[in-house]
Amino acid sequence: MREKERYFLDDLLNRYPSLKCCEEDIEKAFDLLVKVFESEGKMLVCGNGGSAADSEHIVGELMKSFIKRRELTPEAKSEFEPFGEEGKYIASKLQGALPAISISILTAFGTAYINSFDPDLVYAQQVYGLGNKNDVLLVFSSSGSSKNIYNAVITAKAKGMRVVALTGESSGKIEDLCDVTIKMPAFISPLVQEYYLPVYHTLAFMLEEYFFEK
Repeated sequence: MREKERYFLDDLLNRYPSLKCCEEDIEKAFDLLVKVFESEGKMLVCGNGGSAADSEHIVGELMKSFIKRRELTPEAKSEFEPFGEEGKYIASKLQGALPAISISILTAFGTAYINSFDPDLVYAQQVYGLGNKNDVLLVFSSSGSSKNIYNAVITAKAKGMRVVALTGESSGKIEDLCDVTIKMPAFISPLVQEYYLPVYHTLAFMLEEYFFEK
């Protein structure tokens, strides 16, 4: 990890000393995510309840500018040149993105699947349909034992994907299947979830610095 990315992790630990126990795993998660995005893979994200909102939130930080201006490179802009002024306008407004999809909020698919098939496979089905070998599944599960999350993790591993989990101190049965498990220093779900935001914001800071340094 370069000094520029390290700055954001050190800042997190200064503001939340209780997260010192997560330092090594946050570094591992960052390194894994860098490898995924460098290999042109994407991130699928899911969680339940408030964690479903966190899934949407982190996608929003990766798919557009977070704190840096992510102007397209000259090479990327040149691809729009055949489309004249409209292409030039679009290229001037688009922002660099890290491909990420929240599979927690898909109303039509989700309700149709739950109505017709097994509800605890609603995430697994999407991982199966969308996931590829170079991709990563990021899951939020304060208990680490939510059935629909567990099934999604199994499906991801069956497809050769990597898995990162944000959980509580009781990381449940998914820990044995995950490549990286970041365990928040809390047991009760609301307290676990309070730590999620600063952790994934820090990962977003670090990834943006790494991929959009200029």
